[in-house]
Amino acid sequence: MNQSQFYQRLTRDNAVVLLVDHQVGLFTGVRDIDTLTLKHNVVGLAKAALALKVPVIVTTTTESMWGPLIPELAQALPNLERIERTTVNAWDERRVVDAVKATGRKHLIVAGISTDVCLAFPAIAALADGYNSYAVIDASGGFSQTQVAMGVARMQQAGVIPVGYSNVAVEMLADNAAPEAEAVYAALGMPFAGLVFGLKQYFSPH
Repeated sequence: MNQSQFYQRLTRDNAVVLLVDHQVGLFTGVRDIDTLTLKHNVVGLAKAALALKVPVIVTTTTESMWGPLIPELAQALPNLERIERTTVNAWDERRVVDAVKATGRKHLIVAGISTDVCLAFPAIAALADGYNSYAVIDASGGFSQTQVAMGVARMQQAGVIPVGYSNVAVEMLADNAAPEAEAVYAALGMPFAGLVFGLKQYFSPH
């Protein structure tokens, strides 16, 4: 593995976000992270990506079994068509791979439920196809802490880079003076963000 891949920066121009199976039924089984926090994080990631015009691809699996996309995410991405599939590994669905490939971007930011399957399988598989994979651990969830730990370990051994929902967003933002900065921080819903922008206005010259 080329060690330099770990130091390639994520930008709004080289990244694509893949959200895998954030479905109502699967949410009920999540045990490693509070489900309200999980919703907050994945919706924040999606909104931040939209603010930066980073492509977002959403896939679900067998909705007749696992239910629809969580409503909060569906509302955040109102004009986005999700790809419903039956394959366990999202990367085995040609429509998902084609959607990612069509963006022309090689840095794949993935989140999914469960962490050890819906996240790990496509994140690892994409590496074999020449993508740099980033696994958003806190925008994903698993059915036990052990399963999550094993999933993260397996991804790291394969070369997937574990990240958090807010750090990938601000890495893509790159500059707090960018016109999208306020929208990105608002999307992330970080508790101090309102204070920061309030102070900025307070200290701005009049």
